Amino acid sequence: MAYLVPSEFVTKMVDAGESKVFMSTRDTLIRAYMAGAILALAVAFSITINVQTGNPLIGAILFPIGFCMLNLLGFDLLTGVFVLTPLALFDKRPGVTVSGILRNWGLVAFGNLGGALTTAVLIAIVLTSGFSGEPNKVGMAIAHIGEARTLGFEQLGAAGMLTLFVRAVLCNWMVSTGVVGAMLSTSVPGKVIAMWMPIMLFFYMVFEHSVVNMFLFPLAMIMGGNFGMADYLFWNELPTLLGNLVGGLTFTGLTLYATHVRTANKRAVR
Repeated sequence: MAYLVPSEFVTKMVDAGESKVFMSTRDTLIRAYMAGAILALAVAFSITINVQTGNPLIGAILFPIGFCMLNLLGFDLLTGVFVLTPLALFDKRPGVTVSGILRNWGLVAFGNLGGALTTAVLIAIVLTSGFSGEPNKVGMAIAHIGEARTLGFEQLGAAGMLTLFVRAVLCNWMVSTGVVGAMLSTSVPGKVIAMWMPIMLFFYMVFEHSVVNMFLFPLAMIMGGNFGMADYLFWNELPTLLGNLVGGLTFTGLTLYATHVRTANKRAVR
């Protein structure tokens, strides 16, 4: 489980950000699509565990399976590129521009959404026996989750919006730490352990992840959740996107870059 020191893995973060900015449209979309699809399947897996066991901790312990899979396969989540690509700009890598970063974010978001929606339709077929009947217990639980995490925030007004934003900030603090975890080691066991811990934490704490929600809320609507697209976008997805960006970039990307790449001069001793 060879460990890389911070100065080494943070340089890898910058290199990865640069690589993603210049990646072809085709490859960016494919990798983002598969990331969204795999993460969505892990969400369905964990909720099924929660419903069947009545113990959310078990679902949280096992949820990182999906995150580890997609990272080991080299796929990209929007929450990850939120953190990595700006570092290449801050490091003044040749050819890296704001427009290039925004292009990457747009493509990854589109690919993640496509993958998440694909899995949502497939899981909906499973939960309703091919749309031949009412959703099963897991489907009903997903519908209730969708209602609670849209209309529930709406009922609280500004306090609900603040809570949603903070939950999104905390989410990508942990998720982006998981992305960094994949770079901490040169061995698969080392990468998996480093990714597992922060991802388990975020999922058990029910923080808000924009790509998870691209799957969860459309599926909740298919399952009969009593909320609409406007509720989902305004009272969940859009604030979550902003919070994920702020949380990942400030608490993970910029802090690691500032102290391990742009290290300050040593204090003079008199």
